Amino acid sequence: MKYLSLPKKCNDNRQAEDLVRLFNERFANTENTMLIGGAEEPIYKPANDDCQYNQVVFTRDYFSSALHEIAHWCIAGIERRNQIDYAYWYLPDGRDPHQQVKFEAAEVKPQALEYAFSLASDITFRVSIDNLQGEQTSSKSFERAVDKQLATFIKSGFSVRAQQFLNTLHQFYGTPDLTPLSTINESFNHSKVEFTNNKAEQSNQQICKQSNTDHGVQG
Repeated sequence: MKYLSLPKKCNDNRQAEDLVRLFNERFANTENTMLIGGAEEPIYKPANDDCQYNQVVFTRDYFSSALHEIAHWCIAGIERRNQIDYAYWYLPDGRDPHQQVKFEAAEVKPQALEYAFSLASDITFRVSIDNLQGEQTSSKSFERAVDKQLATFIKSGFSVRAQQFLNTLHQFYGTPDLTPLSTINESFNHSKVEFTNNKAEQSNQQICKQSNTDHGVQG
């Protein structure tokens, strides 16, 4: 991933229970949807005879898992949100290179939105290729795709629900709106995009660059 310039030292001790409260206060009534933690595996469950509300379920008390599942929910359209796990294609850990390429193509937008949520929460974002047991493909192209998609979101605008939750995060964590900083790298012949926010530009930059796979991923 490109470097993240945050307004202050990266805070990776955020509490998932805060996200549960913020999400449910914002969407429980308007979207009949609740965020729920404590699961072994993440899943989305539409309302049914046994439960009157939709459930966005994330892994245990993992903050990043919660952000990732919220991102999927914000991207899914109405028809998708009427189906378990949005009826998305998904193969578990152990994918071959061709399957991994397909997985990454499906994950670009959710991870780019999770990236935005992470910045708004002032927490480090870790791109996930979610394939520890399979044949590893280079994640560099995937990282660049996530960077590019986030730049597109910032410039073109987020969906209504995504923007609503971003506003909630910005207000709660005291972070300003995101702003893209773009430069052209002639030697590699592609745009380099660095994501930051207004306040970060006025302070000493704290660099956080990590690539890991420690949060749950739903395809």
